[in-house]
Amino acid sequence: MTSDHRSPTDQPASPDGDGTRVVVVGATGNVGTSVVRALAEDPAVGSVLGLARRVPDWRPPKTEWRAADIEPGGADLVRLFTGADAVIHLAWKFQPTHHPAQTWRTNVLGGIRVFDAVAAAGVPVLVYASSVGAYSPGPKDRAVDESWPTHGWPQAAYTREKSYLERVLDAYEHAHPGIRVVRMRPAFLFKRESASEQRRIFAGRLLPGRLVRPGLIPAVPDLPGLRFQALHTDDAAAAYRAAVARPVRGAFNLAAEPPLDGAVLAGVFDARPLPMPAGPVRAALSAAWRLRLVPASPDLFDAVLRLPLLDCSRAREELGWTPRRTSVEAFEEFLSGLRAGAGMDTAPLAAG
Repeated sequence: MTSDHRSPTDQPASPDGDGTRVVVVGATGNVGTSVVRALAEDPAVGSVLGLARRVPDWRPPKTEWRAADIEPGGADLVRLFTGADAVIHLAWKFQPTHHPAQTWRTNVLGGIRVFDAVAAAGVPVLVYASSVGAYSPGPKDRAVDESWPTHGWPQAAYTREKSYLERVLDAYEHAHPGIRVVRMRPAFLFKRESASEQRRIFAGRLLPGRLVRPGLIPAVPDLPGLRFQALHTDDAAAAYRAAVARPVRGAFNLAAEPPLDGAVLAGVFDARPLPMPAGPVRAALSAAWRLRLVPASPDLFDAVLRLPLLDCSRAREELGWTPRRTSVEAFEEFLSGLRAGAGMDTAPLAAG
């Protein structure tokens, strides 16, 4: 169990104050910081309890922090959740990709602990961060709705774990019909403050952030299957806030337009698209990953080339949600943060 002298791990959500009481698990990362900020700005929310392995110095209004590890043997989650009106589960470990049993322990076993604690504590609402990565391979020429199969891409740990938790929640909803379960399935999430974290997670030291600017990259590989969607993390957070407030349940796709492909990315970098087969790129990535030069595995690369495009009609209709930024704007903001080494005053988002 993680501990911190400023924030004991065995205290429940504060019962003081009016309004909705929300616990955010994994509150200091790319999505968590945006969700906490959105909740803190919502007049209907009375208090936010942010859980993370390391308590940040960041102090948004109406928010308390507790250090908590969700892995087996970690924090007493039932006690932490007691008195909450909703739990939003965002915690996820992307690394080490060379040791998938470690990510499984946090993501799958830890996720199951969160789900079970929600039921044991009598929390009426569970909002879970699934992903486009939970979906089975799908089309690139049309968008799919939430009924598309969620079997993931079995070779990649990330998609395998996201898919497994979808099956866990299928059984969970049957066993706990009184809990309103919402599954968010967002596309790739970007914001300026997440740039340093995402560089560390996916690219490592080989990516020269300050050189990723228009005019300095002559060509962008235009690979078969390289067509994906993006979303600004703050726009995703607005959907999470709406899911807490509105009496909805089930899955929601979240993405902005337009899809990003070789031609669009070439325009972002003021470069030319270079059509080429995926094989040589995968071979280079595989070699770099095996040499531990990059942290992202070639299996994740395979999964990205197979992801379907998302139809977000349900989110628009039932959550009243529309992204404020395009996918290009979200990606360009991320690139700006990458060049500046941007971050936030939390451990996952530390600048550099």
